[in-house]
Amino acid sequence: MKQKWFNVFRVGQWPEYFTDVQFPTDDASLEQYFRQMTPDIGPIDVDVNADAVDALFDKIGDGILVTHSHSGGMGWQAAMQNPKIKAIVSYEPGSNFVFPAGEVPEPKPSSSGELTAKEVSLTEFIKLTTIPIVIYYGDNIPEQPSNMPGQDGWRVRLEMAYEWADAINRHGGDAQVVHLPKVGMYGNTHFPFSDLNNLEIAELMADWLSKKGLD
Repeated sequence: MKQKWFNVFRVGQWPEYFTDVQFPTDDASLEQYFRQMTPDIGPIDVDVNADAVDALFDKIGDGILVTHSHSGGMGWQAAMQNPKIKAIVSYEPGSNFVFPAGEVPEPKPSSSGELTAKEVSLTEFIKLTTIPIVIYYGDNIPEQPSNMPGQDGWRVRLEMAYEWADAINRHGGDAQVVHLPKVGMYGNTHFPFSDLNNLEIAELMADWLSKKGLD
């Protein structure tokens, strides 16, 4: 299990770290990393989670939704449900990319399994074009198919994210995918906000919020 999540979250290829990784490579940090892992105790219900975020924004009012990993797809759904979500910052979303009918891309195969998109009505999809959205992905994601499942699954997710942002923008929206190595930030794992360069990661988000008039 340790080997799996070390690889899936792109810390390295067990037991070796990536040479440029932003994860601290001392033994104590790795021990804490593994201690934070907990087993799934039941199936994920996207609707329940999206409804919970929807209810939260009803309670707190207008705000910016920050999502990570699997919650990215739940965030798209929550934003389609609640207009009080005024922007989305998503770190490494992994599933539930929504496309309007007739524009759903083909499933994307990888050595970690197939990634599929979800179809929604154009009426629902258009709601996502009314808010600014930014997506961040870290480093060590292969450009070509790989027999390393821990990395290859992120290859197809990054590809899907670019197609999703293109669909949003094609319908008049404002979505951007930032692949961190392409802006000069290297070695980030699946958890960029806890990586060694997390202050730089935070500054990226702060700059984006400022440009969108949301700070």
